[in-house]
Amino acid sequence: MPSLLRPLVSLVLICSLLSGCVSTKLATAAESPWQAVPLDTSSSGLDLAFSDENHGILVGSNRLVLETDDGGRHWQKRTLDLAAEENFRLISIDFSGDEGWIAGQPGLVLHSSDAGQTWTRLLLTNKLPGEPYLVKALAPAQAELATTVGAIYRTDDGGGHWSALVGDAAGAVRDLRRAETGDYVSVSSLGNFYANWHPGEPVWTPHQRPSSQRVQAMGFTPSGALWMVNRGAQIRFPDPESTTTEAGEPAFSEAVIPITNGYGYLDMAWAPDGSIWVGGGNGTLLSSHDNGATWLRDPVGQEQPSTFTRILFFADGKGFVLGERGNLLRWVAG
Repeated sequence: MPSLLRPLVSLVLICSLLSGCVSTKLATAAESPWQAVPLDTSSSGLDLAFSDENHGILVGSNRLVLETDDGGRHWQKRTLDLAAEENFRLISIDFSGDEGWIAGQPGLVLHSSDAGQTWTRLLLTNKLPGEPYLVKALAPAQAELATTVGAIYRTDDGGGHWSALVGDAAGAVRDLRRAETGDYVSVSSLGNFYANWHPGEPVWTPHQRPSSQRVQAMGFTPSGALWMVNRGAQIRFPDPESTTTEAGEPAFSEAVIPITNGYGYLDMAWAPDGSIWVGGGNGTLLSSHDNGATWLRDPVGQEQPSTFTRILFFADGKGFVLGERGNLLRWVAG
């Protein structure tokens, strides 16, 4: 055997014997629970929410506002009453019944009390640390607003006054999520650490990442535990045997790497049927039906020329995957 081929043959033999080698290929599912929804826009959807079973609003880059009255099957453009020269990035929307809120950048918070038919722009103090990043509708006239530096505020009068819930911000963040319990988790802008906050605590609690790979995104499982996506297409679930490490840090499983195709993951979510979905660059949309042990490519996802940035499931069974440049998938299973 030529000497130049021996290292290659050795590597192939090693990979065939060790379970730790990661494949660059992944089987494609025979069918998909997703349907591509055509949108008349090249802007990127960033968030969507529903005021009832049928009526919803999708927001995104370049002042994008789309509205549906049939549960997300069809979407029509809406125009907000904002100055034409202001090019807002509408990043977060939420409803609690007819009570609606939109957070945008730079410095935009909108409030609606009629299911989004009309919106009122709220005046924000120039002392607000960071830019609006996430808004959560709680009840009539009540909402929480979190910013790009982890400041969290609450209003009980429709946005007339805001009170700080955290005494010290978390620092610049690249990702920030809220659980239904009111807990928050944030990822630092560089991905070198993360922090969490529980209602009633005075400050965020910082934590070092569990590996050398920087953190890309984090969120909450249906049970309220933390999941993590690291660069290098690594997925970490909550440790099934322990909630904390010996040092008192949140405990995660060993990294799961479904496929190394050069594209990382940006979001993960649990579907109504219990399947787990992750999305990322170049049409990467993967699913697992055995708690992350094995994975499949989604055939509809890989046909889309888009990076998938958000995966959203709602309590009534609706689900959507938001992608760049007007790409949207709708859950049609069950």
